[in-house]
Amino acid sequence: MPARPVISPTEPGPFGLADLFVFDPLRASPLAWIALIICAAYLTGAISLRRRGRRWSPARVLSFVLGCALWFGATGLGVNAQAEALVSALLFQQITLMVVAPPLLLIGSPGRLLLRAVPHRGIGRPTLRGAIGGARSSVARILLHPAMAIVIAALAFPALYFTDAVSALLALPGGHGVLLTLFLLLGIIAAAPLWSLDPLPRAPSYGARLANVVIEIQIHAVFGLVMLLSTAPLFRAYADDPAGWGIPRALDQAIAGGLAWSYGELPLLIVLIVTLSKWRRSEMRSARHREAEEDAELERYNAQLAARSRTEPPRIS
Repeated sequence: MPARPVISPTEPGPFGLADLFVFDPLRASPLAWIALIICAAYLTGAISLRRRGRRWSPARVLSFVLGCALWFGATGLGVNAQAEALVSALLFQQITLMVVAPPLLLIGSPGRLLLRAVPHRGIGRPTLRGAIGGARSSVARILLHPAMAIVIAALAFPALYFTDAVSALLALPGGHGVLLTLFLLLGIIAAAPLWSLDPLPRAPSYGARLANVVIEIQIHAVFGLVMLLSTAPLFRAYADDPAGWGIPRALDQAIAGGLAWSYGELPLLIVLIVTLSKWRRSEMRSARHREAEEDAELERYNAQLAARSRTEPPRIS
């Protein structure tokens, strides 16, 4: 049986889909190790709460761990190294870090866990004070405004790619790592008004959430459509056909556009459905509350009329 040819790091060989999911610690991003540290810190906090007899939802733990796993996968597996050759790999990293992982991290309520698990004495006191002060600051109110998510989506997708700023950033030393860090931070900021279970400086209305999601879906759709239909290379950093993959650049760009349409839209569609469902239930509760108030008001009015009829002397015609 012929042996598989050895592929030199400096001489790209034939790659396949499996190469995107191979773990290579030497080519993993530092963000991958940060994901493991954050996950370990979260689990430590959840375990400390349980040891003190305070309940913490297993569903939240599962959600946060899954978010960290996706974060680690996008930055620690082979897709991280192949993002230098494939724009579709870079976009997969971006969508994972900006759109898919942040909701799972936020559903885990890390802010609430921090407030409950960190000791209120000693070194924990300034930590809690800083966390609460940051959450109540004017900067947080601006960053967590629902409209900021639309600005972030416009800057991170069409503006970043169609101005070819992505090529300029990738050309910088460590530019790829800077991009990944920005993707994660901006994704968490954009997702917080829609997904966060922790207290926020301002609670967006259902109408604001709905408008936010619809506009973001349109941005992703237009961006993905342009990528799908483009036959010529769009970016200087990805001008040549990807070495070792045996596919033209146009196909690589089309795959990236397909990811934006499918993988990038799914979390937003879930938010859309959940928002509409919650809005409907909220309206039904409000309607029942108004009906109950109106019925109570009518009963009070009838009781007043009955009491008045008993106290007033009968009229003699």
